[in-house]
Amino acid sequence: MTTASRPSGAEGRASGQFAIGGVLPVHRLGYGTMQLTGPGVWGDPSDPEEAVRVLRRAVELGVNFIDTADSYGPVVAEQLTAKALLPYPDDLVIATKAGLTRAGPGDWRAVGRPEYLRQQCEMSLRNLGLDQIRLFQLHRVDPKVPLADQVGELKLLQDEGKIAHIGLSEVSVAQLQQAQQTAQIATVQNLFNVSNRSAEALLDYSQAQGIGFIPWFPLATGALAQPGGPLAKIARRLQASPSQVALAWLLQRSPVMLPIPGTSSTDHLEDNMAAALLELSPADVAAIDQLKTS
Repeated sequence: MTTASRPSGAEGRASGQFAIGGVLPVHRLGYGTMQLTGPGVWGDPSDPEEAVRVLRRAVELGVNFIDTADSYGPVVAEQLTAKALLPYPDDLVIATKAGLTRAGPGDWRAVGRPEYLRQQCEMSLRNLGLDQIRLFQLHRVDPKVPLADQVGELKLLQDEGKIAHIGLSEVSVAQLQQAQQTAQIATVQNLFNVSNRSAEALLDYSQAQGIGFIPWFPLATGALAQPGGPLAKIARRLQASPSQVALAWLLQRSPVMLPIPGTSSTDHLEDNMAAALLELSPADVAAIDQLKTS
């Protein structure tokens, strides 16, 4: 059994590899940028310099898969990513999303009109300083617009070379299957963590299809990680943090799992990335498997 240690730069590689769309390899433990913004995912961060340091440190630790969105800020996270990392390493995959508009802190509204999705793709290309977005995700399915029209516009953008691969966020198996009739879907991104596994059917379908599964909110462990809680007990025995155990469990749960833990602190980033060095025994995995609350 291997316990986590201080990050050395090999963490990204140690998390294993997955090929998005079957052709675009990334290290499985990535980084999500949502927490780089202000309160309510609105406005600038309180410490922009630390935000830049976090992004650069993530790449130093072997992260080559960064997830962001036009609505984080809005545009703040995309622009910080460009400021910190341009010129981008050749192997860096920046995934972004469109389909949620913002009217204030904590306010999220789905808009999936084809012309809006196209506009936001163009804006993301500009904000990120890219000629092509390697993974462009529909942030939410807009119930007011036929799903085929929303995915169809992304397929047009793909045919034009503006995006390479298409992803979906917060979808059901049925919606994914419907979208697959219009375009090849490379990834899905749904809420999934030790406590909440309501998307388990989607994960199983994605694994069977070779579709990457990006669990958002991967560290929502709640009471399970509190002192004396079951996750904390396992972490203490392994000389690791509860967050590391939760991320290690996700990585071992499925070969298509692509966790993107987010943080605005370099210390927390290093702690999270060390999860790639943590090996859980079959008994540990079985014990964590029993902990789900939903």
